[in-house]
Amino acid sequence: MAAASGVRTDYTSSDLRGFARRCSDPEQVRRLLALALIVDGGSRNDAARFAGVTLQIVRDWVLRFNECGPDALATRKAPGRASILNDERRARLAEPVEAGPIPAAHGVVRWRLADLAQWGWDEFALSVTRHTLGRELRAMGYRKLSA
Repeated sequence: MAAASGVRTDYTSSDLRGFARRCSDPEQVRRLLALALIVDGGSRNDAARFAGVTLQIVRDWVLRFNECGPDALATRKAPGRASILNDERRARLAEPVEAGPIPAAHGVVRWRLADLAQWGWDEFALSVTRHTLGRELRAMGYRKLSA
């Protein structure tokens, strides 16, 4: 079994507790105090029990801390799901939105999200909900307008 990677030594436990005292993120405070416990000579099991997490999570915290310091323990925003439309599809979607529908060809006099979703299926064979399409159009700078 591999030895546990040590915690960097340029921070003392009192430094970590000081960072925790000044920090406004409660999750980061919990992580800093767990690492302070390890720096004081406590086991990782004790730190995991204190923080209410598993040993693997404590290991991940130690690696993040060793790499980037106390700021690495801040709660990070999840990246979320990747956009369903790529740049080429966005550009192709902008064309009919800018030009407006042709009643004889599209069967509508103004674009609704449901109509654009159907157009997206016809053009790209891409199934997209009205909600997602509306979010994509807002990101492209379009707003809903009523006549």
